[in-house]
Amino acid sequence: MKLIILDRDGVINHDSDQFIKSPEEWQPIDGSLDAIAFLTQAGYTIAVATNQSGIARGYFNVQTLNEMHAKMHKLVRQAGGEISGVWFCPHTADSQCDCRKPKPGMVLDILDRFQAQAAETYLVGDSLRDLQAIARAGGKPILVRTGKGMKTLEKDGGNLPPGTQIFDSLLDFAVQLVRPNQPGASAA
Repeated sequence: MKLIILDRDGVINHDSDQFIKSPEEWQPIDGSLDAIAFLTQAGYTIAVATNQSGIARGYFNVQTLNEMHAKMHKLVRQAGGEISGVWFCPHTADSQCDCRKPKPGMVLDILDRFQAQAAETYLVGDSLRDLQAIARAGGKPILVRTGKGMKTLEKDGGNLPPGTQIFDSLLDFAVQLVRPNQPGASAA
């Protein structure tokens, strides 16, 4: 099983400090849908693991979140890709749940669902908590500079989990993974 777990906001779609609260606000980052299609066509299974505390905060409900994800699935399929499952944590950081990243609960659940090996699984994220979640599960952390990625590098660059690879975007990661000698791919 070739599994890649993606964070949502800041990796697949544009992020907002005011939360993405509707399907209209959910807008893909240039190249992200193509990246998912490229990875799907290369034989990777794609899952999404996303913290969505906007639910607990009352900014939107699960039905609205499902509508955002329906839009995401539709656009990914139109690009030629497939997302095989979406996991989300609806809790705030102070809830002490096991599913909210940086805890590895969602990651472990995804690994179990797809019977994948953690050591062979990537998680692509734009925040330290994304990287910590996959590292705690024994997987491969990937930081992208989109979303909060540049801020993460500036603030937490010295605290990234060992082995973290850094790419400009999800598309850059996908190209480098599938075609490792492709000119223009960047990893730090």
